[in-house]
Parts: sequence; C-alpha cells; structure tokens
Amino acid sequence: MRKLLVLIGVIAAFAVTGAAAATVTVSITKNGYVPKAVTIAIGDSVQFTNTDTVAHQVVFKKTGGVTCAPNPLVLQPAQSGTCTFRSAGSYDYSDPNVKGNTFRGRVTVSGAPPATDTLTLAGKPQLVVYGGKSTLAGTLSNQKVGENVVVLAQPCGQTAATKVTTVQTTTGGAFTAVVQPLKTTVYTVKVKSTTSPTVAVKVRPRLRLRKLAPHRYSLRVFAAASFAGKYATFQRYNGTLRRWVNFKRVLLRANSTGVAPTVISSVTFRSSIRARLKIRVLLPQRQVGTCYVAGRSNVILS
Repeated sequence: MRKLLVLIGVIAAFAVTGAAAATVTVSITKNGYVPKAVTIAIGDSVQFTNTDTVAHQVVFKKTGGVTCAPNPLVLQPAQSGTCTFRSAGSYDYSDPNVKGNTFRGRVTVSGAPPATDTLTLAGKPQLVVYGGKSTLAGTLSNQKVGENVVVLAQPCGQTAATKVTTVQTTTGGAFTAVVQPLKTTVYTVKVKSTTSPTVAVKVRPRLRLRKLAPHRYSLRVFAAASFAGKYATFQRYNGTLRRWVNFKRVLLRANSTGVAPTVISSVTFRSSIRARLKIRVLLPQRQVGTCYVAGRSNVILS
C-alpha cells in the first residue's frame, strides 16, 4: 500500500512538472499595453512585442521570480522580448520613460501550470524586399490533423492584429502559411484559445535603377508608402578600396503610376561619373523610417 501511494505521488508530480509551458503575448501599442492584465501559470512566459513606432522599456516593480531577455527589456519598434515567471504572485510593470498611468500592466501568476496545448511559430525569410513573400511554419503540440490555424498580422503603424488567412494542421500538427507583408509586420497564429509567440517579418522598399542615356539615370522606389521628399544616395564601387563610396544624393518625388497598395516614388537625374563603373542607389534607414528597412537597388554599369 505504501509503495502504491509513492507511485501515485510520482505520477501526480510528473503530471504537473511535465505540462508544457505556455507563452502569452502582450502588444505594446501607442495607447499602452494590450492586454493590460494577463494570468499565467508558474513556468509560463509573457512575450512583449513593440508594435509602436518608438522604443519602449518594460520594468517590473518586483523582480524576484521573473527573468527577462533581453535584460534590461528595452524594445525598438517591431522587436520582442520574453519574461519567464518562476514564482506565483502579482507582477506589476510599467514603462518608466512614459508619464501617467497609460503604460502600466500586471501579470498574475497562479500556483500551478495548466496542461494546455502550445503553438510554435517561425518565419523564413524574416527580411523580404517589397513584393516578396515569407513562409510561416509551426507545430501544434497535440499533433492533431485538420485543426484550423488562424494567421493574424499586425503591420507597422496599426494598433491591432487582423486575420489574414486560415490554414489547417497536417501530419504531426505541422502547418505552413505564405504571407506577403507590405511593411514590417508582426505575425501570430491561433488555434482556438492557444496563441503562438510572435514573429516579425521586416520589409525593404524595392529600388529599381536604370541607365537612360550617357550620364542620365532613373530610380523608382516601390513600397506601400510614399518616399517623396526623401533622399536616396547614389554610389559607385571603388575597386581599389573594395567598397562602395557615396557620389551624390538625389531627391525622390511622387509618381502617379503606382497601383494600390503600391506607391511609387521616383527621380530622374544626371551624373558626371565616368562610364563602365559599378553603380547603385541606397535609401538609408533615416529616410525610410521605422516601418521599413534601408533599401538598395540593383547594380548596373555607368
């Protein structure tokens, strides 16, 4: 009888400790945290994703029992960080760089982890040129076939995620979905009440450089936003130095030929650079803003 009681205790302990840890997502928007309060179990994690256009910091009032990465938890736009909780209790947090009560939230950690399903999610590639596609892939832990997986997207500048498609799990609970972000976008997937961690897919504007005539060139920039009034940098390749060097800056202007959602910005310019040199154009990060990654054109001969 005593051995039986010991065996039952071991099985019960395994049922608790063997349960898969879950991850809950909290979005940092320009209006605060969404949701402001979450309840999780010991061993679970909260992933903070900055969907605002400025950097934010997450600081916990009580630091015992919680481990965050990165540490300190300072997140640039579209970046994510995760905090794992090892002790039960209430954990209040805030952004110390914002005054008022807007950026305040709470994580409540219950005493035992629930036995729930989990979803993994990864994106490849995580950086695409405008018009390109990325494949989201993951697995549902219960390995069921035919479960509906809802794909949610939150493009840069938007305060909430919206549904973009639904796919089904296949053998082993695996699923894939092909997405085509128009700007840097944060993706999550859901199966019923189970939500995956977030994945950010970044986007470069597409730059097309052409030679029209000797010393005369055109540049067209494709994106879901206008870059009229922004400066692109015309470069040539220096074979002696083995690097690209800046030659001149050109001012982009509005172009009416774009078909929604694509917006085209363009410029035609002259350059005195000698013939038969490798040339290209860059659109630096400070010119594209926070919703895109710095772009570069194709390489041609002058």
